[in-house]
Amino acid sequence: MSHTPHELHDEFPDLADRISELKQTDAHFAKLADEYHDLNRRIHTAETLVNPVEELTEVEMRKKRAHLKDEIYRMLTASA
Repeated sequence: MSHTPHELHDEFPDLADRISELKQTDAHFAKLADEYHDLNRRIHTAETLVNPVEELTEVEMRKKRAHLKDEIYRMLTASA
């Protein structure tokens, strides 16, 4: 399988250990990370025309991914 851009470990390489830790210990974080991962895959398949979608749909998916990424980053950088 080809590399999908915007994976969390690639977006936050210095926080990879924290990502793994929170996926194991924080159910809310794990849910957000799973949602981000699923949405990121859908965006990638839309961008590569494997599963094309309407332009507006793709834009909305990117906005949601950005929102999830912001929330995930906030949780990653919050004091433990």
